[in-house]
Amino acid sequence: MSVSTAAAAQTICAPLPVLGRDVAVPLVTGGEVTYAALDYAASAPALQRVWDDVAAYAPYYGSVHRGAGYLSQLSTDLFENARRTVAEFLGCREGDQVVFTRSTTDSLNLLAAALPADCQVFVFETEHHASLLPWRDARVTYLDAPRTHQQAVETLEKALADRDPYGPALVCVTGASNVTGELWPVRELAAAAHAHGARIVLDAAQLAPHHAVSVADLDVDWVAFSGHKLYAPFGSGVLAGRADWLVQAQPYLAGGGASRKVTRREDGGVDVEWHESAARHEAGSPNVIGAYSIASACKALTEAGFDALVAREQYLIEKVREGLADVPEVRILSLFGDDAPRVGVISFVVEGWNSSHFAAALSAEYGIGVRDGLFCAHPLVRTLLGSDPQTQGECGAPEAAPGEKSLNAIRVSFGAGTPDEHVERFVTAVRELVSDGAKWRYRTEDGRCVPAV
Repeated sequence: MSVSTAAAAQTICAPLPVLGRDVAVPLVTGGEVTYAALDYAASAPALQRVWDDVAAYAPYYGSVHRGAGYLSQLSTDLFENARRTVAEFLGCREGDQVVFTRSTTDSLNLLAAALPADCQVFVFETEHHASLLPWRDARVTYLDAPRTHQQAVETLEKALADRDPYGPALVCVTGASNVTGELWPVRELAAAAHAHGARIVLDAAQLAPHHAVSVADLDVDWVAFSGHKLYAPFGSGVLAGRADWLVQAQPYLAGGGASRKVTRREDGGVDVEWHESAARHEAGSPNVIGAYSIASACKALTEAGFDALVAREQYLIEKVREGLADVPEVRILSLFGDDAPRVGVISFVVEGWNSSHFAAALSAEYGIGVRDGLFCAHPLVRTLLGSDPQTQGECGAPEAAPGEKSLNAIRVSFGAGTPDEHVERFVTAVRELVSDGAKWRYRTEDGRCVPAV
């Protein structure tokens, strides 16, 4: 451990309590070990605080916006207070709307459905599929992966200036890469977009759990994120930002809740007057517990203080990067270089190993959960790997020729609930697997590498 890392360890906060922190899992080599959840970028464990809040509310669960009873009124207040809490957490401006959705993917598909006619969309190939793919009814320009922040801004500026015709446009950009963890120059990209008459939506799925996000300070038009990455349970998300395109669009789903008034016409049809509030895009009975859990997570992170949370995470990032740097066979994937600011997401490949085999050995022999593959960001990972594989590789390739390209990568990710021991065990496991090889035999089953029995 470096001097700076050791010094930081004396001043950072303790990890926040999360569910599953004491779960024991079996090892193929015998015995059990406490599970090291290092796949936060896929789904972070729920904060204990969030779970306790949801459990306390559960007996009072009631229908929302539709009931005169006490529990319905209580649930309605809780639901709308959750909306205000999220708006405050995101630093929303006066007039911005907070729409509760199912996920980041759902949020961006909602926005895609609300785009004005002839809107052009500009998106870097580096995006997660949730922000790369929803724009099916728009004219989309996919921008090549930049290698510096300045190049990202210049690439966007040129694309926006060259667009023809010069009409409505939307830029979609991530705040932090789900592959490399690197932060993107959101404020500068927003300025470039607005200078060329475009709007911008921020995919904050990987940013909001790690850093404070302010719609006003970043000057973005919308922000989207998922509850299950923000230490809340599955099934809830947020789209927050400007109301005009959302109000002008047809409801995302047609049904109860989105409609203000429905009347029969003389010809037998119906006329519908839709809400202009966020309810316009929240048809059906809303996920009250999902909204409440997001609001609880927002409060918990705010109370913990992002300065302290960021300091702890940077300490863990340095520990992991220093540990991997001591293993010559490991190559960390990066767009912007070693000095780029990042969150606790690190992807890498190991020379001579198929990534699926390596991840399987981490799980089966060390009780460490990571992710392997292309991370729903196929163009980016293939660009970083310098290859365009068409098929998945078989697992169990420790005898692969030196320098052979892996067909996928390994991702380790962590956050507010990660204890030191988890990252220390991970670094030790990487060193041992590279130097000594796996202790067990593995085979491919349904496309996954699993221990042979």
